[in-house]
Amino acid sequence: MLRRATLAALAAIGITGAAQAQAPARNQVVIMREIDADRYDPARTTALAAGEVMTMLSDTLVAMAPDMRTIQPLLAERWEVSPDGLVYTFHLRRDVTFCDGKPFRAQDMAFSLNRWIGRTTPRITSPVAWRAGDVKEITAVDDFTLRYELNRPFGELLSQLTLYFASAVDPATVERLGDNFGVQGFNGTGPFCWGSWTPRQELVLTRHANYRWGPEFYTNRGPAQLERVTWRVIPEAAARVAALQAGQADITQYIPPAFVEPLSRVPTVQRHTQPNYFWDVFMGFKVDKPVVSDIAIRRAVHMAVDRPALVRAVWAGQAEPARNIVNPNAPDFDAESDRMVPGFDRAAAIRTLEEAGWRPGPDGVRVKDGQRATFLTYAINTLDNQRMGEIIQQALRQVGIEMRIQLFDATVAWGRLATQEFDAFFLSYPYVSAGDALNLYWHSRNRPTPNRMNWANPQTDQWLEAGRSALDPAERARNVALVQRQLAEQAPWMTVARTQLTLFSSNRVQGVRAHGLYGAGLYKLLDVRTVR
Repeated sequence: MLRRATLAALAAIGITGAAQAQAPARNQVVIMREIDADRYDPARTTALAAGEVMTMLSDTLVAMAPDMRTIQPLLAERWEVSPDGLVYTFHLRRDVTFCDGKPFRAQDMAFSLNRWIGRTTPRITSPVAWRAGDVKEITAVDDFTLRYELNRPFGELLSQLTLYFASAVDPATVERLGDNFGVQGFNGTGPFCWGSWTPRQELVLTRHANYRWGPEFYTNRGPAQLERVTWRVIPEAAARVAALQAGQADITQYIPPAFVEPLSRVPTVQRHTQPNYFWDVFMGFKVDKPVVSDIAIRRAVHMAVDRPALVRAVWAGQAEPARNIVNPNAPDFDAESDRMVPGFDRAAAIRTLEEAGWRPGPDGVRVKDGQRATFLTYAINTLDNQRMGEIIQQALRQVGIEMRIQLFDATVAWGRLATQEFDAFFLSYPYVSAGDALNLYWHSRNRPTPNRMNWANPQTDQWLEAGRSALDPAERARNVALVQRQLAEQAPWMTVARTQLTLFSSNRVQGVRAHGLYGAGLYKLLDVRTVR
């Protein structure tokens, strides 16, 4: 009863205070989200807010089916892999065009992939270029044949090539817009085209009329049944709930956890879930900064925070408390490392700090060699991060550690997170396997981003490289397990929660299906249609 009353109150506030917008027109939908991206360029961003749009603006060589395991054709209609795993030959479709009508060719795909890995001029440095593997050369053999040659085998290459970083972009548009590509315009091969962008407010996409090459798992391969898609930024959670119930917006994956179950019972709303979903929330430490460079501080943070209680308070049953750095359901998860991660034990946290020489100061904050146990944490300004930060801050204060927090709007947060100005940070991220997760964050070549921990350990690098290039699955798993155990012992970050994907849509739209690739609730949107 309390939840229903609270939901009704919030809905009333949202309807009167959010906007007086009319319901979207026929064949048009409004998708709500909490934050915007800083730009929409696949080679220059890793933000979910960019990725969830990018899959509609452009395509990749191959597609990931909703089971998150099956690779299907997309821009490539077929491919072959050499016996040694070093050469991939992709045969491209012949009917693909960019949004401006220009025919798509293998030369365009080679440019796009080489731009991603920093081999075009001007040089773009993607923070996730490693996902392309150890590339020797990517070339167009002819207009419809692409040769992708590696220096070393990479067993997960096809999975990585389904991600939006490997999207096709038009070289002429990139040259024309320069640094403003993905800010002032975009030209891709996706089912929707760039219409207009008002940062922090909305991004409008229009139908790509020539599109007919969607993935096999869609009933409609194209063109899209929708004429217009508006991605609208609505920061207030109550306003998103209200807009969905009032019919002012159609789809969102950004509903506060406390309202997931009540909203699921609203007859005008549909709920969609995706069980094959890995997206973790964590707190990372810059291991070369004062205070958090001390392993005793990092392990004490783990022991001071009651993660199950925190997850209940922040996510209201719509996430699971985490322990290990890798989800137990992910390929190559190591159970032994799970047991090595420090668990909640406030007395043990205090004892660990005392034994390491951190003594209580006059204000209750511990001191060692004249250094106070205080550190600065950066995060994107979301409701979840606000609540999580408050809970962790209070828990650490009880053991004598002071955590200061600065929250930033998403349009500037990524720039701030690329600096060395902070000691710790909150983020969340998706992955498809243990090796995928560990290579993203822990290889020294990925400093300073996404390896914001500044973790630079030669042994870690060696294990990661051995796991990536292993042809034997058992050998790959062994090396990946060694990294998990090392990080469990050193505690350079604390995994807090494993989130779940829940998508809501109004009953004026049909054909919505939760996908989840790299965290994006929606994919190409080809089967979605309006009924009024």
